[in-house]
Amino acid sequence: MSAEFQTIFERLRKILEPYARTLAVTQDTPGRYCLAGGVHPTRKTAMPVAWVEIGKNYVSFHHMGVYGFPKLRDGLSAELQARMQGKSCFNFKTADEKLFSELEQVAARGFAAFKQAGFLAGQTPATVGSKSKSRCSMK
Repeated sequence: MSAEFQTIFERLRKILEPYARTLAVTQDTPGRYCLAGGVHPTRKTAMPVAWVEIGKNYVSFHHMGVYGFPKLRDGLSAELQARMQGKSCFNFKTADEKLFSELEQVAARGFAAFKQAGFLAGQTPATVGSKSKSRCSMK
């Protein structure tokens, strides 16, 4: 794993860390960090909400709020949109603090949208359980 990817991973992880107070950290390794919470509508288990992971060719930041609430994508800069793969994933090969700051704002709006919709109401790590079966992906 490259030093650049580790630096990117650590910065993207910092975006998610403040939300660990109300969600469960289901994975916390040098290459993967996942937050889960709420209840998946069909599986009836805690669902992965956001995660960051180091892959072979890039570091990925996933936020299911961007998938579940498409209006969050409105107003994304062209630069951040260029990093988007699918409906909830942003890939980075190089560090870009401007894009990380923008992604931090998008993530905050995503967590707020989940909470407002009732998906994360009353969440605490204890109610989700730190040993959630969440795999940190929706595949």
